[in-house]
Amino acid sequence: MHKDLLRLARSERAVRRHLALCLAAAVLAGLLVLVQAELLAGVLSGRFATSALVFLALVVGVRGTLGLVQGLAAGHTTTGVKSALRHRLLSRLQETGPARPASHRSGELVTLTGRGLDALDPYLSGYLPAVAVAGVVPVAVLVRLSAADLTSAVIVLITLPLIPIFGALVGMHTKAVTERQWQALSRLGGHFLDVVRGLPTLRAFGRARFQAEVIQQVADAHRSATMRTLRVAFLSSLVLELAASLSLALVAVPVGLRLLSGSLDLSTALLVLLLAPEAYLPLRTMGSRFHAAMEGVAAADQAFAVLDGRPERPAEAEQASGAVKRGRIAPEIRLENVTVRYPDREEAALEDVSLVIASGERVALVGESGAGKSTLLHLLLGSVSPTSGRVLIDGVELTGLGAWRERLAFVPQRPHLFATTVADNIRLGSPGATIDEVRTAAKGAYADEFVAALPEGYQTVLGERGANLSAGQRQRVALARAFCRPAADVLLLDEPTARLDGRSESAVVTATRALAEGRTSVIVAHRPAMIGLADRVIRLTDGRVVSDRPADRSEDGRSGGAVLAEKTGGSV
Repeated sequence: MHKDLLRLARSERAVRRHLALCLAAAVLAGLLVLVQAELLAGVLSGRFATSALVFLALVVGVRGTLGLVQGLAAGHTTTGVKSALRHRLLSRLQETGPARPASHRSGELVTLTGRGLDALDPYLSGYLPAVAVAGVVPVAVLVRLSAADLTSAVIVLITLPLIPIFGALVGMHTKAVTERQWQALSRLGGHFLDVVRGLPTLRAFGRARFQAEVIQQVADAHRSATMRTLRVAFLSSLVLELAASLSLALVAVPVGLRLLSGSLDLSTALLVLLLAPEAYLPLRTMGSRFHAAMEGVAAADQAFAVLDGRPERPAEAEQASGAVKRGRIAPEIRLENVTVRYPDREEAALEDVSLVIASGERVALVGESGAGKSTLLHLLLGSVSPTSGRVLIDGVELTGLGAWRERLAFVPQRPHLFATTVADNIRLGSPGATIDEVRTAAKGAYADEFVAALPEGYQTVLGERGANLSAGQRQRVALARAFCRPAADVLLLDEPTARLDGRSESAVVTATRALAEGRTSVIVAHRPAMIGLADRVIRLTDGRVVSDRPADRSEDGRSGGAVLAEKTGGSV
């Protein structure tokens, strides 16, 4: 049984209650089969009067009622477990921040939280009750058979283990095949969503038709994996049915011969023939339910792997939190031999990086795409943990603590704006900010003029992802968010002027210069104007620091890095 799922079910009070009711109803319904067989054998043999049929009908009715109760309780259990697991998954993904797509593609996570967790239904509503029944009913049947006919009980006792043995042999193969099928489905979902998101780029480079062929290949792989799983499931059913049939024949043939010879009475013979199948049935049912539940188990394994990502260590968090509270001076940031590797990549995103960013210093990170600039930024955000090495903030190791993020102001390259008012988007990092503070932040980011021109000003509801704003306007709203966090003493910017026209870039650069005053700032930049804000320029190549030098000022006031970037086409 899946320990993590059972632990989750026990931790939720309502789920625990419904699960207990489901298992109890299943076991009681299974035990009542002994009473049903006893009454039926007695009536058919003449040992009981025909009036006993009333009690037989009552037992059948009670079993039917228990089956209904089991179904209802199982439905509540599956709903509760899936809701709790989805809630934990979404909370975990929200905590991990920008690092999450590096190890889990969005399409795979969508498939996991949707179709994947829905596949838990057979496990929770079918397999778990079957396990409970298989653990109780065969034992009870054996006890009753021992009292009625010891010879038949011994045959059942010897042949009964054949069912779980054959089931386990086939089940090990089934688990591997089902895991491959689930991985194929996850790849299909992840790749399809990636292609849809990048379709404009694919069309621009003439690669859309090729990707259609790739999707067809991935879909064919999933189809083949599904057919292999179905073949194994049919084979499993055949094996279990064959083993049960042969075992029943070993019981039924001696009973018939002894009945003909007169050494066994009719009532006992009927009782044995009615009870023997009930000893094998729970094990056969458990085997078939196991194969049906395997996809859900594979999805649960992946879900708990996401949940168990990198939990924050309380002791270190408390220590670092204390360091944060000691003072509000812009901190010194130190990286000591830091290496970062993503699970799905062979090469390191950052390799043996060591550097010191002094308190209040403004540093520009430059380099080609994929050099490791954004990874370093996410490392400082606390959303990526180093594979080796340490990140120190004022001498205290950074371990993803919440108090550290309260000191940060982060402006990404593509800020996400929510479908709410402009004011709520600006106060995202400071929910308690007043409207005057929001206006001040917007003015500092040079966003006040275009916001005032909107139909309802700061109360204008934006479209999804800020659809009714230009790229420059969205970037200035993101800068306003940073201005709306006056207590932040660390500024992190990820190419904030990318994709902007000259006028928008000028406004963003001017606002960024004011925002960086008195703060330790790390700026990922390609354009000379942004590099010109830096006191120091660090160049990264293939995850390594290849150049770290002060930014020499030219006669026009720009840094040497900015001038060099302009001469080399914007990439220092």
